[in-house]
Amino acid sequence: MYRNRTYRNLVQTDRLISFKANVNETDLSIHALSQLEDVAKKSILRHRGYIEVFIKQHPEFLNSLYPLQINEPSPAIIRDMANAGANAGVGPMAAVAGAIAKNVGLDLLSCSEEIIVENGGDIFIKTNKPVTVGIFAGASPLSMRIGLHIKKTGKPVSVCTSSGTIGHSLSFGQADAVSVFSDSCSLADAAATSIGNRIGSINDIEKGIEFGKTIKGVQGLIIIVNDKIGIWGDLEIVRI
Repeated sequence: MYRNRTYRNLVQTDRLISFKANVNETDLSIHALSQLEDVAKKSILRHRGYIEVFIKQHPEFLNSLYPLQINEPSPAIIRDMANAGANAGVGPMAAVAGAIAKNVGLDLLSCSEEIIVENGGDIFIKTNKPVTVGIFAGASPLSMRIGLHIKKTGKPVSVCTSSGTIGHSLSFGQADAVSVFSDSCSLADAAATSIGNRIGSINDIEKGIEFGKTIKGVQGLIIIVNDKIGIWGDLEIVRI
């Protein structure tokens, strides 16, 4: 059953044009300096095509819960997903939403110098002014009450969120939200899943933080379980 994505007010910006780009299961919310829906759809089709063809040739890429090594020439998005999964200790499909957001975002930067792409709570960001990303955490009283304030940057950054209590993504944990900040959207997505798998209760927040610190490329993280929160990294947290 389709659930209205109420978390899509999580990116606060009043300067950019907002639009959606949908292809099959891929449902992106995009902010740009101009309307680029057709360009975005072509990008989605291309990157989805790479993934779908590779899965037909290598079914284990779809189903593996553990890192896979790619030993043959393959599209950049495939290598990106495999590397992200390997760094975080999970299968490559744990990075698929972040990888699509990242690659579509990079494609759109040729048309707009500022881009935000959100794919199921995984967000690719390249802006010239600060933005605030709200943290959606389901039934937690902290959900959409706090946000991560991101100052303008000369390079893309990403915030990806995994949950064990909401959404359709596979998780073996019970965190209401694990949000990871990184330069790589693919890595942030895989890391959020891997950290979230280790959160069974409030008592595991510290353990999750310590594990997240060990993942190369993770610059900061937030873990929310019920009304408790753990934060690590050089992050600016604000009320929203």
